[in-house]
Parts: sequence; structure tokens; C-alpha cells
Amino acid sequence: MNETSAPARPAIEVDVVMRREPVSGPMSRWQAWRWVLADVLLHSTPDETTASEPAASHEPQAVEPVEGSAEHPGTHWLFPRFRVELFRDDAEGYFLNLNSPSPCFWVVWRPDDERLLDGEPMAVPQTVTLSYHDAGRWLDAQERVEQVAASDDVTDWLRGFVDANYQPEPKRRQRPQSFQALTDRFGQPVRISTEKKGAGPQR
Repeated sequence: MNETSAPARPAIEVDVVMRREPVSGPMSRWQAWRWVLADVLLHSTPDETTASEPAASHEPQAVEPVEGSAEHPGTHWLFPRFRVELFRDDAEGYFLNLNSPSPCFWVVWRPDDERLLDGEPMAVPQTVTLSYHDAGRWLDAQERVEQVAASDDVTDWLRGFVDANYQPEPKRRQRPQSFQALTDRFGQPVRISTEKKGAGPQR
């Protein structure tokens, strides 16, 4: 009996380009260089990604400056083939990204003491996402997170997924204020007495 495998999630592969640039101004007294995210480049389309095995490693290679960054001094390093998958249960996170002023990739990177450049740790990307929710969780965890605009091809692909999978939750009808339970400052129910305080005995 043949077992049918689950369909692969929609995915693309991207190359992450990091830039090592000199620090200027007063900060240069303590830090001569810094790392920043330079770009995220489409490596393979969804069809090409589905047909290939995930990359086993992301060994960096020195590259020429990417388009639009020639005015930035420093060196550029390309980390290839990060897989960006789309998950149906995170469709809202992609929707929020698409509806931001500039839909983007978010990249988490960390300094790696195992990879040194001039005796200093390289900035090594860890993962890439198109989810607004993922980025928020990483920021809450104090990770280094940077963003760069996504290309039109990637944005169109993401929009197709969102259109097919995202369904906004219906807005719940707000309960009238008069029907809401009263609570004190500690959240405990408040008892309301209709008896008049200080009233004498009725005659």
C-alpha cells in the first residue's frame, strides 16, 4: 500500500546579503566596524524550490556591492539559499506585512564566533520570514532583526497565498455598556445596594 506524502508548503529560496561597513563619528572610538542587512535576493521561484532539496548550509561568499548600495563603503557577503515557507495558520501575519507601507523580508542574524573576519565575529543570518507575527516574536525575544523591501515578484506571490488562505475574523458585536458587569480596581464584582445609607427607621 502506497502512502501519499503531504503536499509541500509554498516556498521560495532567497540569498541574504550582509554588509560590513566602517563606523563613523564618535562611536568609531569603541567600534570600528558594524554589520547591517544589505539585501534579500530571490534565489529560486516556488516551482524551482519545490523541486530541490533544502540547503544543508549557507556558507558565505564575498560579492560585489548589490544594486543601489555602491555608495556604501565596506564589504558584502552573500549567504545563499534560505528557504522561506508559507504557513496557512499564519496567513494573518502575511496579510499584515502586505498591508504595511512597504512589504518586506525580516532577517534574524547573530554574530558567530566560529566565523571571524579580521579577528571579529561575522554577522550570520539565522532565518528569514515574510510574517509580521514572526518578526514581532523575535523582537520580543531580543533578537537582532532587520528588514528589507521585498521585490514585486515576491509580493505578488505572497498576495496570491493570502488571497487564497486569509479570512478575517468577524467582528464581535460590542456589548452595550449598560450590560457590562461592574468591577472594582482589582477586577472583583461590585455589589450595588438600593438601600439608603444613614436613613432612619420608617414611620
